[in-house]
Amino acid sequence: MEGKAYTPDEVAQIFQISKHTVYELIKRGELQAFKIGNKMRIEHAELERYKENTKAPAKKHLSEPIPIIPSLSIRLSGSHDFLVEHFIKQATNTVNLQIQPSYIGSLEGLMMLYRGQCDIAAIHLLDPTSQEYNLPFIHQLFVYESILVLRLAAREQGFIVAKDNPKKIEDFHDLTRKNVQFINRQKGAGTRFLLDSKLLSYGIDPSKINGYGNEEWNHLSAASYISRGMADVTFGIQSAASHLGLDFIPVAKENFDLVFRFTNENKQSLTKLIHYLQSNNFKNSLTDLEGYSISELGKITYQTSTTEETTC
Repeated sequence: MEGKAYTPDEVAQIFQISKHTVYELIKRGELQAFKIGNKMRIEHAELERYKENTKAPAKKHLSEPIPIIPSLSIRLSGSHDFLVEHFIKQATNTVNLQIQPSYIGSLEGLMMLYRGQCDIAAIHLLDPTSQEYNLPFIHQLFVYESILVLRLAAREQGFIVAKDNPKKIEDFHDLTRKNVQFINRQKGAGTRFLLDSKLLSYGIDPSKINGYGNEEWNHLSAASYISRGMADVTFGIQSAASHLGLDFIPVAKENFDLVFRFTNENKQSLTKLIHYLQSNNFKNSLTDLEGYSISELGKITYQTSTTEETTC
């Protein structure tokens, strides 16, 4: 079973849902998939991971009071990350808040926050001019809104390659070799921002890279191309390489932040989440941290004056 890959039809039968729902889960990044030609496949290990993440909290003993489930559901949009997945699961079980994730990329997540279509944006956007992460974009978009930016982690980004790096890929110029097949991330992804910034700084024409136009929507899906032998290299985070037993060549360290937008309706819930993220309980729950640094976990990097009283 470990090596089996399922079709969307088979996944729909396993979970007793429609095939359309399976494709929506894949599109949002909640279920990781890879392509063989035009056919979508989902690995058995990914099904187990998804089932574990969506498992309902254990039932309380009858003598314990039954918690009141809040009617408000917090919406999180933006970049996919394994720590974000963990945070959502822990918040559901510990803080008793329901969080609905939508993994659509950093830029689109930030735009959804700007349009008031979500409550939290998960982002890692490099500004090519200042070489600063996240804040240049936030300063441009949010002028009058009540905003708080909180550091989740710093992450290692680099080349994800097959075990023992058979194509001997060491730097960005190697991506232009004719015998190297690349798989890219979608436009608007923070990883794509970083990649394009690096290509520009080295004077590399993206059209010279085989596969630059082939896009996937999350790190694990892109890395799956390498594990299946369908590509030689992708650009992504170290934890994705570790999940699939691939090799990783570090290139840069980036800041991954959560941006909270306060409204009268979500203020209490967001404040609870911020306090939980800054707590020792959450920090102690983090165990698999390869490729991450959490030395600044919970640090407030920016907030408008209207949020200062809330987070004290």
